[in-house]
Amino acid sequence: MERCVNIVQLWQNLCATKKKSHYIFIQTCFVHSRRRRDYYEKGNLVALYQHKVETGQLLPDEHQENIVNYLQELNIKIKGYTPPKQGFFQKFFGTGKQLEVPKGLYLYGAVGRGKTMLMDMFHDNCETKNKRRVHFHSFMLDVHTRIHEFKSKMVGREKTQRRPASYDPIPPVAKSLTEDAWLLCLDEFQVTDIGDAMILKRLFTELFNNGVIILATSNRCPDDLYKNGLQRSNFVPFIKILKDHCQTIPLESEFDYRLRTAVRQKVYFLKSEDDTDDSLNTIFKILCSKENDIVRRKILRIKGRNVTFPITCGQVVDCSFDELCNRPLGAVDYLSMSQVFHTVIIRNIPQLTLRQKTQARRFITLIDTFYDHKVRILCSADVPPEKLFVSVEDTEVTEDENRKLMDDLDISQSSESSKASIFSGEEEVFAFDRTISRLVEMQTTEYWEQREAS
Repeated sequence: MERCVNIVQLWQNLCATKKKSHYIFIQTCFVHSRRRRDYYEKGNLVALYQHKVETGQLLPDEHQENIVNYLQELNIKIKGYTPPKQGFFQKFFGTGKQLEVPKGLYLYGAVGRGKTMLMDMFHDNCETKNKRRVHFHSFMLDVHTRIHEFKSKMVGREKTQRRPASYDPIPPVAKSLTEDAWLLCLDEFQVTDIGDAMILKRLFTELFNNGVIILATSNRCPDDLYKNGLQRSNFVPFIKILKDHCQTIPLESEFDYRLRTAVRQKVYFLKSEDDTDDSLNTIFKILCSKENDIVRRKILRIKGRNVTFPITCGQVVDCSFDELCNRPLGAVDYLSMSQVFHTVIIRNIPQLTLRQKTQARRFITLIDTFYDHKVRILCSADVPPEKLFVSVEDTEVTEDENRKLMDDLDISQSSESSKASIFSGEEEVFAFDRTISRLVEMQTTEYWEQREAS
């Protein structure tokens, strides 16, 4: 209030001088004051984005600005919104007035264009408390955990009940997800796992029926999700459901902003240029000196399994590529690591080809998970990030490996399923662009400062 009085007095004084430059100055003050008021008092995403551009936090980008307008529209629509509660008759007979559910948004585009930044800006500034921002990998891990817990409870109940219990876990899992948050912000929406692909249609049908609103980011347009995946025909109906409930909007910015970041730290060591072991040993000792612990082995208990890391100190772990990607580890293991360790040293990353599709998939998942949880990494590698994965294949070896896998899955080489991406490596080639971009950003000072060592 005092600031407003001061501006009014300034306006009156400057008007008395009758100078044009003063009029322009005070008009500018009012414009910026109004923008700040819109930003702070109303959560106006357009004003917030303009503020970030004007203060140099972001570069002007008309494509991002277009997305912000869509986000602001969604922000306005969800004010005062609550999912409709269905009673018995509404659920089974469709009676009663249907409340219109706002359409969500599905943002897609190339890596590093600012999709995640814009989603985070929306999530942090929308007024509802019933919201959840989560990486799609972590979201699906949570879904599978809830399904497992539901089935375990049903087994226990069946022993004490005469009637057979319902074993369909999707409706109760969707209900529990809705109760936790009806606004879901899902980052890096991608489908590579057949287990995920087969339940998405039913899961999201239940979520949308419950009134859930989805904001998702992805590198793929909806029609390319699970492209060439096994049994994709069973997945395709989900795409229509997703498009019916979300506006599909491309972010077509020309720049990969991660590659434009200037300040980088020496955290990625090329074995051809450095004595990498000595360098990483020295850094490990420095990091250990800041931990309240000794160097020792640590065992993580993950989903009933013991995963051992021989060299750790507090929240720092020193391991090799083989330990992380040649062992049967997956997203749930890397997620557990990100919750225990704030810094991970990865030694001896090789150049990967289609012959190492399994290791490449694990490495992609590892980087995605660590990036999303702001885990710091230090690496030694045979080649720079942009050369870590090459699509040159040893035809004889890959065909032999694919034949073994097809035999295990009972798939003939003449069938349509033999062209799936699990055999061609197409998904790894596509996803590695994102991995390279993230590896570059993870070297920056700004990234390292996002997660303070606790």
